[in-house]
Amino acid sequence: MEDFSLGGLDIGIVIAYFLLVLAIGLAVARKNKTDEDLFLGGRTFTWGLIGLSIFASNISSSTIIGLSGVAYSSGVVQSVYEWMSGIPLIVAAAIFIPLYLKAKITTIPEFLSLRYDDRSRIFFSAMTIFMSVVIEMAGGLYAGALVLQSFFPDLVLWQTCFFLAAFAGIYTAAGGLRAVVYTDAIQAVILILGCSYLTYVLFAELDFDWARVVASVPEGHLSMVRPIDDPTLPWAGLLIGVPFMSFWYFTTNQFIVQRILGSKNVRHARWGMMFAGFLKVIPLFLMVIPGVLAISVLPGIENPDMVFPTAMKQFLPVGIIGLVLAGLVSAIMSSVDSILNSSSTLIVVDFIKPRNPDFTSKQLVKFGRIITIVLTIFAALWAPQIANFTGLWDYLQQMFSIVVPPIIVIFLVGVFFKRGNGYGSIMTLTLGTLFGVALFVLEQFDLWHVHYTINVGIMILFSILVFVVASYQRPAPEVSRIENLTYDHSLLGEGMEGLPWYKDYRTHAFFLVLLILWILITFW
Repeated sequence: MEDFSLGGLDIGIVIAYFLLVLAIGLAVARKNKTDEDLFLGGRTFTWGLIGLSIFASNISSSTIIGLSGVAYSSGVVQSVYEWMSGIPLIVAAAIFIPLYLKAKITTIPEFLSLRYDDRSRIFFSAMTIFMSVVIEMAGGLYAGALVLQSFFPDLVLWQTCFFLAAFAGIYTAAGGLRAVVYTDAIQAVILILGCSYLTYVLFAELDFDWARVVASVPEGHLSMVRPIDDPTLPWAGLLIGVPFMSFWYFTTNQFIVQRILGSKNVRHARWGMMFAGFLKVIPLFLMVIPGVLAISVLPGIENPDMVFPTAMKQFLPVGIIGLVLAGLVSAIMSSVDSILNSSSTLIVVDFIKPRNPDFTSKQLVKFGRIITIVLTIFAALWAPQIANFTGLWDYLQQMFSIVVPPIIVIFLVGVFFKRGNGYGSIMTLTLGTLFGVALFVLEQFDLWHVHYTINVGIMILFSILVFVVASYQRPAPEVSRIENLTYDHSLLGEGMEGLPWYKDYRTHAFFLVLLILWILITFW
């Protein structure tokens, strides 16, 4: 694509966006008096902010570009990671959110410390920090810089990574989670508006005739359920891999759950989760479907990642281009700021605070801000290096499917299996991770040929076996210690007393399930 030129209005919109985000970050900094203010926003977030922030934090610029590109080249199946998130969000709202909030935790690893012991807490926290900073944040900066280079080829990769990291680091260090959530809410609205307009324009090019769209795409392009040997996503992986990966992401990942821990109360937390579940359906229609529409509107694009930028250039008017570009930049920012804040929270709360119990709240705030800046510098330096280690980077990305299954088991099984104990937990984390590494090594030597989403299901079964057997090797935990950390039927209705049916999160969950089933049937 030739150099992308912006009009004065478009440039003004992008600059205004940056100034607005920076102003919000600095403005809310004055409200952060304690470590709870910095890390959890003073536990004041309402459902709208929570839902929009979860949505924005989960959508990166590479997601927007990648979803439209893969829809153009191979079909809509990759969108299942988006709209199917509603199922684990419902599970989280029904069971885990009230447990987390009653425990008054600041980090998810803290829950493991209460449910099991400090070994599981340290293991999980360290792994989360590594994956968040080294893989997710650095990868987000790198991918975001590449996206911007697709519009402006003259941009220098390392300078772009550094600017994006530094900008996110400034307002995150100053404003903490409150700045992250407020700016995420704005960024989510910008994303939705910009992508909505582009989808409208592309569909208008086809006279809003869906039959034309269906007739123009290859057979199976609009199918979510693929054969067992499909390299993209086999049907077995859809059933036993995708839901569990999403459960880990939306229920046990500090990166996402931190804004839930900062909620005003359990009602707003649950409403926010349901709101996020409905918002997660949006990418199918505003990021995936545009890629399908482009098959007819923009035929012959060799690089699928250029579908979204090409559509922007050819069909969006002055002003709207700036809005959509601001949306892409905001997608980068919302992911980076969330990871910065969650990682600094983990380091302070799980490592510094336990070893320095005499630290004042003011000292913890200071450490939190210093660590945020350090992480920012590290990510800015590491992100450009990814270009030199593409093979290594692919391996690191596969770590998620290796480390996630044992984590899923100690949370999801552990909340129901009350016999589970600290020994069972740490053995599951250790042996489950080693088993995943073994499968990965066998695959490298061409001795194992199973799609990674199916591997997730196999590893979960192995981890359950380890968890149960190992737990029976040690005494059961005291009932009084874990009674508020495990499932009880009363959890389902907690906080919903006296509410009309339309305000009950269970009603929202029912309609969300119907929507998910409709999507699955429609795109079967």
